[in-house]
Amino acid sequence: MSDQTSPTPTAAETTLNVSEMVAYHDKIVEKLRTVYDPEIPVNIYDLGLIYNIKVEPTADVFVKMTLTSPGCPAAGTLPGEVEDKIVVIPGLKNVKVEVVWDPTWDKEMMSEAAKLQLGFL
Repeated sequence: MSDQTSPTPTAAETTLNVSEMVAYHDKIVEKLRTVYDPEIPVNIYDLGLIYNIKVEPTADVFVKMTLTSPGCPAAGTLPGEVEDKIVVIPGLKNVKVEVVWDPTWDKEMMSEAAKLQLGFL
């Protein structure tokens, strides 16, 4: 019998399996549903402003998002708020939020619930 124990994996050795990546994705969506566009009373996820959430096996997260328009008054703060909501999820490492303009956002990107809430249905 050996007194040696298995070494604890370091942060660099973190490897998430598929079910863990899906669980983190779901937690991220839950957090993003608490972020609201200041001009529209609907969360940014249901507004369709989040184009892609990618959770890597390394526990790094990449988010592609857009804004309702390039002149959106929240352009300077909303991406940072998105990052702040995600980075506090225990177990995740680096979070990168990228604002993209292609494709251009339009109301058809909203969820059915958001369209109903805003009277588009």
